[in-house]
Amino acid sequence: MEGITDLGLGLLAAGIGAGFVTFGAGFGISRIASSACESIARQPEAGGEIRLSMIISAALIEGIALLGGVVCLILALK
Repeated sequence: MEGITDLGLGLLAAGIGAGFVTFGAGFGISRIASSACESIARQPEAGGEIRLSMIISAALIEGIALLGGVVCLILALK
């Protein structure tokens, strides 16, 4: 009986962790997009450089989010 409870709590913790990872990634990417749009509006001639930096930053955040999701999945399966 104790093993089932431990498994349930582990799955719950993994689900909450995955939710936090998703929330953090979404928040980070939204901040990047907001700042990039504001920067491009203020200085349109630098739009290409700003867009490139935004895409690279978003890709790095997505990579960290994917890593966090995989860690949560591994913890859930143990």
